[in-house]
Amino acid sequence: MSETSARLLSLLSLLQARRDWPGALLAERLEVSPRTVRRDVDRLRDLGYPVRASKGPDGGYRLDAGADLPPLLFDDDQAIAVAVALQTATTTVTGIEEGALRALATVRQVMPARLRQRVDALQVTTVDKYADSRRAKVDSDHLIAIGTALRAHEVLRFDYASPGASTEEFVPPRKVEPHHLVTWGGRWYLVAWDLDRNDWRTFRVDRMLPKTPSGPRFTPRELPAPDISAYIWERFRSQNQWPCQGTAILQAKAADIARYAGHEALVEELTPTTCRLTLSAWSWTGLAATFGMFESDLEFEGPTELKTAAHQLAARYTSAAS
Repeated sequence: MSETSARLLSLLSLLQARRDWPGALLAERLEVSPRTVRRDVDRLRDLGYPVRASKGPDGGYRLDAGADLPPLLFDDDQAIAVAVALQTATTTVTGIEEGALRALATVRQVMPARLRQRVDALQVTTVDKYADSRRAKVDSDHLIAIGTALRAHEVLRFDYASPGASTEEFVPPRKVEPHHLVTWGGRWYLVAWDLDRNDWRTFRVDRMLPKTPSGPRFTPRELPAPDISAYIWERFRSQNQWPCQGTAILQAKAADIARYAGHEALVEELTPTTCRLTLSAWSWTGLAATFGMFESDLEFEGPTELKTAAHQLAARYTSAAS
């Protein structure tokens, strides 16, 4: 590779790494004169890269978005991340399958051999463990419409298919102030302030049919939680569908238990070596068995149904082992 070509790639990599670059700093990083930087910027423009120059004593350069997509420059880690992401992009979003496959083929084609071998070793087969009940794909156009209203802070109107709702009964569109798009347990959700109910609500995106145009702009409200992760976790824990819930004290570090307890469990540190674990299950016997899977001594706090189920399970296991 010629010195000029190598320098152009270095310049492009720097321009993609941050928004604004002073000309003097670019020259210093590339170990060339400011005049050479100007010539190299002109070469990038000839190749289709929209590089904007700012004048003045602190003048510099910025890589803007253009009408056409010029060639992109990735480092090794970025290229592998893009390839893996494209392989799993269609697990929850419909309408992008063909585009994702073509993009993956394009990225792979221009990769050097060393990276192509690493990507080929990371062929991903997505097995949808939520296919029967939890996983629900959403339309990419719906995601874009929701995301556009969210980014612009505009009121979003949409029809919503609530569980058990009659299709013959007219239901006016919901009107909300969209705040966050999140994924949880294989599904997409919109966290929003419901203008009709004057409260926070969480909507499944696969049940939403956005309407256009969107409504007026709004000033975002503060979530009733430290952050969106805390809000979603508390929201879904309180809406847990399992009928049986119990608590036990485990002789183990909270951090160790939290790694395996699942996202619907509540782990509270009591001491550096003990924690309180709250779990839910479909039956009391199933709940007692779930507590028993942890390699730790434990003491059930309650309720009584959990303790009774533990005695029954212990007798069953004792009989089976003898």
